Amino acid sequence: MSLRIATFNLENLDDRPELDPPLDERIALLRPQLLRLAADILCLQEVNGQQPKDGGPRGLLALDRLLEGTPYGTFQRIATTSSSEAGVANVHNLVILSRWPLSGREQLRHELVSRPAYRPATAEPPEAAAQPVEWDRPLLKATVELPGGRILHVVNLHLRAPLAALVAGQKQDAFTWRSVGGWAEGFFLATVKRSGQALEARLLVDRIFDEEPDALIAVCGDLNAEEREMPLRILRGDVEDTGNGHLAYRALVPLERTLPDSQRYSVLHHGHKQMLDHILVSRPLMAYCRQVEVHNEALGDELVAYATVSHSPESYHAPVVAEFARPDG
Repeated sequence: MSLRIATFNLENLDDRPELDPPLDERIALLRPQLLRLAADILCLQEVNGQQPKDGGPRGLLALDRLLEGTPYGTFQRIATTSSSEAGVANVHNLVILSRWPLSGREQLRHELVSRPAYRPATAEPPEAAAQPVEWDRPLLKATVELPGGRILHVVNLHLRAPLAALVAGQKQDAFTWRSVGGWAEGFFLATVKRSGQALEARLLVDRIFDEEPDALIAVCGDLNAEEREMPLRILRGDVEDTGNGHLAYRALVPLERTLPDSQRYSVLHHGHKQMLDHILVSRPLMAYCRQVEVHNEALGDELVAYATVSHSPESYHAPVVAEFARPDG
């Protein structure tokens, strides 16, 4: 028997009345992609929340419609929740769906890594004191009870994009900076946020290894970084970086390494192929890996499309799926 783990950034899945394209058009494209994955465990990013008509807590109503009539509609589910109100957040929730029971759920945002304090150098007017730098999103961890008794730890992660963060008084409008220094400082702050999120995920992985040295771990998601960039190095923990061979068993392996270069991309950006969506696994889980797929055959170029395509219903991220022999108990 097999085990299929997949990750897919749905890119602002929503069902607002004014939405263009409407959700039905998005479902027509996204549902076949989900069915093709045939996943047993599915990590989703950018799932927006909607307010029910009865005024109750915000829920994942658009996702419910997308999954209706598919096997995923009966899967167990966990999602990130809002830090300020009942229910899920307005935008960019993380969701984990599982064919098998979920016996544990954790949502982490500054639980393992405190907010660093920073006083901007270019802010106008100047900040009187250092301010906390917060991650944009939490991470979501599920504990999956596999048939046979083994436990699988799944972490769903969506790192900040490498776009400069806001610096007070340094922007003319949403896309225009007043100075190179202001942009550079904003880019520095974005790097701190992105690397900090990766660090928190890495510390979570280490905590799992402390309790379970032979743990089956999969870290999945839109990491907005390629393998050689800092967030992935932090997550991987390669011995080339730690310099300690005794820590080799704690390193995570990016599964796209099994693919030829011609297939190793999940985003097209102005003709450049980039692998931004990843499944990283522990060595014990890697032992069961049989194949990896990136469903990028119909992937559009995100930069070209934004300039030339009106109201595209697509996601400009390709789903990634890995198949494993099912670990025995």
